[in-house]
Amino acid sequence: MYNRGDVLKYIQKDKGFLDTIVKENIDKYRKGEAAFKITDENGEPLSNASVKIKQVSHEFKFGANIFMLDELESDEKNEAYKKRFKELFNMATLPFYWASIEPKKGEMRYEKGCAPYYRRPSIDLCIEFCKENGIEPREHGLAYEHHFPSWLEGASSDDVKIELERRYKEISERYADKIPTIEVTNEMFWWEGVSKFYDDDEYIEWCFKLARKYFPKNQLVINEATEESWCEVRRANSKYYSYIRNALLCGAPIDAIGMQFHAFYTRERELERANSLYHPTNVYNYLDFYSKLINALQITEITIPAYSNDAYDEEIQAEILENLYKVWFSHPAVEQIIYWNLVDGYAYVENPTPERIRSTQGNMSVGENKYYAGLLRFDMSPKPAYLRLKKLITEEWNTSLESSSDENGYIYFRGFYGDYEVEIETENGIIKKLFSLKNKK
Repeated sequence: MYNRGDVLKYIQKDKGFLDTIVKENIDKYRKGEAAFKITDENGEPLSNASVKIKQVSHEFKFGANIFMLDELESDEKNEAYKKRFKELFNMATLPFYWASIEPKKGEMRYEKGCAPYYRRPSIDLCIEFCKENGIEPREHGLAYEHHFPSWLEGASSDDVKIELERRYKEISERYADKIPTIEVTNEMFWWEGVSKFYDDDEYIEWCFKLARKYFPKNQLVINEATEESWCEVRRANSKYYSYIRNALLCGAPIDAIGMQFHAFYTRERELERANSLYHPTNVYNYLDFYSKLINALQITEITIPAYSNDAYDEEIQAEILENLYKVWFSHPAVEQIIYWNLVDGYAYVENPTPERIRSTQGNMSVGENKYYAGLLRFDMSPKPAYLRLKKLITEEWNTSLESSSDENGYIYFRGFYGDYEVEIETENGIIKKLFSLKNKK
């Protein structure tokens, strides 16, 4: 009989890899040596000065989508959402889906106070929240064909190109200096698209070359679904690998590879897929495989089911997630890890009419809600998965220490890459300074 605990065997039998290679790699690739000198007002070194060093942010990006920002049904839940988000994450994926940005041609939804659209808060509202809380926004879906607006349905390739260039230009003018990461294309393996342009063999390279024109200083990312990213044989003729390689050969300026990680499987199929998705060595080998193409990888959309609010199920979700984060964080090519839905009960459902939205919020039997994959329960209480990630990111992968300057006024330490606050106590009082420890790879 199926026992969900069996999926953990794929992690536990690889415990040696987690305890040695992964741990060593995190220390090797995510930390660096730091040194600074403490002097008096005359520039003379101060020895034996008491120093407290506290890491206040990560250079590495940990995030989630922010699709429910101020979208919940009460002020209390909205505040809890924002509080939990900024406690854990320093990156947010913003909903640039064209169908919701411009549902009617020429009627844009960038500004605060625009017409509501479920799971699609206004971009300006998201940008404001990110700026206030030291969170880096991430663009999702610049040329995501399956979310083109309905008014483009059946349009010719030439007409789509004209409208796409207008869209690129608008977004660039408003946000290119605010959003470093631009996800250009996403999920290219659907059978049918909205427009005829989807079938053109130049789609990917055209979209990326145009993106470089309007986003010359931004990182341009390609993104793909879970099956294509993690469940095919690791060969050069695998679908995702080969179409990235072909696009690069055609001159597409792709800067990073996005890999979704949605475990959208029933309980029974989860065990079948566990060797591909949860086995630490296998996951690491896929990262090695894709990093041969481009040495910049992003885990862009993560869904790990709990399947219920049962304590046992939630603990398994937490165990799987913690170990996956350790593997991803340990690989030198990975630079972003983005969970998908922060809270249960508000996941994607088809045909989100106002009536359907009201009937599905909190209904854990419909749409993607059925996976119970949030890090928070519907009542906003944190699951073990949230608490495990918080402990990793804010404690285990965080550097804080107290020390004293040596006879030459120097402080030396090894810490995780990020921003630090330094508090120096001398006989003349306390001085606070900020500095950054950067990864120079």
